[in-house]
Amino acid sequence: MTPVHRVDRIGACSVNPVPLLVVTFIMPLNGAVARLPLFQKDDNYDAFERVLIEALDKHPIGLLAFTVMPNHWHFVLWPEHDDDMIEFLRWLTHTQRWHAHYHSAGTGHLGQGRYRAFPVQENDHLYTVLRYVKRNALRAGLVKRAENWRWSSLAHRCAGDLDPIHTRLHRWPVPFPRDWDERVNRAETEAELEAVRRSVERSQPFGSETWQKRTAKTLNLVYTIRKLGRRKKPAK
Repeated sequence: MTPVHRVDRIGACSVNPVPLLVVTFIMPLNGAVARLPLFQKDDNYDAFERVLIEALDKHPIGLLAFTVMPNHWHFVLWPEHDDDMIEFLRWLTHTQRWHAHYHSAGTGHLGQGRYRAFPVQENDHLYTVLRYVKRNALRAGLVKRAENWRWSSLAHRCAGDLDPIHTRLHRWPVPFPRDWDERVNRAETEAELEAVRRSVERSQPFGSETWQKRTAKTLNLVYTIRKLGRRKKPAK
């Protein structure tokens, strides 16, 4: 697959541009999946990545970053058109090829899960989100350094140009920092974690206050930036 570099969208205004999206896919841990994580062994992760490659070839979409965890995964996507994300995720999570590749019995169907998505501003807020995604395994104590988690875009970028996933990763709309690996391995602040997790939970646009309000209005997400709590009753 030849990567699509949409340089014209960087710093430019287009008609109804599709924003960068952070997608979190969550597997339910309930009786339907025997209370087991989706990915139980290396073969399971490897199978998922083989299907991911097929999905990117069948339904091309800008994949900036990802991390696959035992019962969920995060993608940072840059769709070209409004339906690109839906088509890509539908093929990835419901394809029969997944079942042909998957070797562990007794676990859940990918289609049993659900996903959340939120838009992110193409500035320092994007760096914050990319670090959050790539630090997942490190934050969970699964590895000593983030790049040591095999099933992440960080590991695939480190693997070089012959890596089949590395060649399918999309160029970022922000400069790639020279000290990126070290940035990723530095812990986030509590404020950064709280802000990103709020966007994950509420599908709240992640960016500056002005951008957030404008984007929420454009994408009909105003409800995501309202303060939680009971609405006051009007005075009689």
